[in-house]
Amino acid sequence: MTDNNDTAGSGREPAEGGAAPGRVVGTPSPAAEKQLLVSEDISAPAGAGEELDEKAAKRAERVVALFFLAAFAGSVAFIAYYIGWSGRDGGMHGIDRARESNYWLGGMMALSFLALAIGVTIWVRRLMTAKPIVQERHELQADAQTRREFTQDFLEGAHDSGITKRPLLRRTLLLAAAPLGLAPLVLLRDLGPLPEKRLRHTYWGEAVKKAQAEGKKGVRLVVDGTNKPLKASDFASPGSMITVLPEGIEESHHALNQIAKAVTILVNIPADQIKGGTEKNWTVNGIVAYSKICTHVGCPAALYEQTTHHILCPCHQSTFDATDGAKVIFGPAARSLPQLPLATENGYLIATGDFPEPIGPSFWERG
Repeated sequence: MTDNNDTAGSGREPAEGGAAPGRVVGTPSPAAEKQLLVSEDISAPAGAGEELDEKAAKRAERVVALFFLAAFAGSVAFIAYYIGWSGRDGGMHGIDRARESNYWLGGMMALSFLALAIGVTIWVRRLMTAKPIVQERHELQADAQTRREFTQDFLEGAHDSGITKRPLLRRTLLLAAAPLGLAPLVLLRDLGPLPEKRLRHTYWGEAVKKAQAEGKKGVRLVVDGTNKPLKASDFASPGSMITVLPEGIEESHHALNQIAKAVTILVNIPADQIKGGTEKNWTVNGIVAYSKICTHVGCPAALYEQTTHHILCPCHQSTFDATDGAKVIFGPAARSLPQLPLATENGYLIATGDFPEPIGPSFWERG
């Protein structure tokens, strides 16, 4: 009978179809004879006390510099896209291009961090010597000798790292890191919009100007959802409320953003109940138009009590008196709902101008 141990330890190849031989316990591992990191490997560090091959180090230095330049390019592209391309025509702050902007911004920032990390990794693995460092523990308060030793060790470490010896790496690293430091400052823009005057006007004003340029008195009101022009006779029942928009708003650029600001409610109030806070010249047979955006935090003031003629915001219970210029009678809102000037033309309800004051909360872009 054949001894399996002798066969395993003899180093002979097994017979065809037989089991692979095993290594006898106590014999050296064949892995010790293999070189895991060859000298040409760009990630192989030099050993303790070993001087770097300057030719290979120069090659690695150029590779690292290229990665740092790629990181710089990605950071600059991130800032340029955020400020320039994504800001045109509403850009990344518009609904239509939000996903595209996220892809571009995320991709550019990922490229910058990845290139910077790869460059630093190659720098550490290929251009720094593998020098053992022993850390001794002493009292927390260092004496003068310790401080001198620390300074010496620091300078030696800086020399060993190559940052003082290789100006190309130092400059490209600083070049790559500078835009990354600016990127968070650029993103501060998303903490809130800068004071601007965009909410001082809505699409009502633009639509009225277009209509008047065509020889009309104003722009017709259309019912939200059906886009059907509304006649005064179609809305003759007191106690009713309906949401309207300016005619043609769906054809405007970035229509969703325009609709969000221009949405308006019509309420029909008995003429004898209209009070002094309402601009009566802007009403038609008791029909009054107010902005639908609550002046508290911008929720839609979409509820209406027919018996009291109160407009309610369901978010925080702000209540407005539709008979008295939509003044606040309850809740946290601080301003009345702006009133839209109305008239009729060929029997249709029209708006003859924009809201006289900015819509929405006071903290919105009302610069």
